[in-house]
Amino acid sequence: MKTLTGKTAVVTGASRGIGRAIAMHLAQEGANVVLTARDIPLLDAAVLEITGAGGKAVRIAADMREPEAAAEVAQRALAAFGSIDILVNNAGATKRGEFEELSDDDWTDGFALKFFGAVRLTRAAWPHLRTRRGSVVHISGSGGRTPGAQFAIGGSVNAALLSFTKSLAETGLRDGVQVNCVNPGPVRTARLDTRLARIAAEKGVTEEQALAIFLAAEKITRVAEPGEIAALVGFIVGPMGRSLHGSLIDIDGGSTKTI
Repeated sequence: MKTLTGKTAVVTGASRGIGRAIAMHLAQEGANVVLTARDIPLLDAAVLEITGAGGKAVRIAADMREPEAAAEVAQRALAAFGSIDILVNNAGATKRGEFEELSDDDWTDGFALKFFGAVRLTRAAWPHLRTRRGSVVHISGSGGRTPGAQFAIGGSVNAALLSFTKSLAETGLRDGVQVNCVNPGPVRTARLDTRLARIAAEKGVTEEQALAIFLAAEKITRVAEPGEIAALVGFIVGPMGRSLHGSLIDIDGGSTKTI
């Protein structure tokens, strides 16, 4: 039985990777899905896949770093489907690198998309989520709890999202909106594939051996598939996940060592 029939979900960063997998999964569960990102051809392909399977989806090309983008996405989602029941703030990639080599622009860009984009879109969608007793899920990352030297920006942005989740969850108690945060570790995306290819080239090994080297260095059991993150999000926003509120949920192969 489909668990999200009649609900509308907005997913940012939905053109590829984790965001695309989340959009696909929510559509399979019966939700009307609004996919937003910057890459129009990839968005169109994702929408075509959903509608070709009998689902309902629209795409909104938007750069969530722009202050006016959030209001436009919320308005167009309402125009398309009449409600917003689920918001998944997934958009955002941050620059890795040594601290001394990271510029002010690198830091500003990292916070502009992943943090401020999430804040603005949540604010724009909140009145409609409140009306529908809806759900917000932030996709943060394990680096928010245990950042490494190469992840100064990403760890800081993710930590801000964790704090934002806890604060917003208290508001959600008053307004009837469920708020949670998912912290993936390494996930099999194009970005990770690039890192593995680089390891393979540097070490002169196969990509399978590069993956083993990566797992050992990260001290994790495995790399997750995007569909695993999507399935967790689907559970959280579905009827069986409503007791989750203000939760910071790690799905990281054991990379988070802190309590």
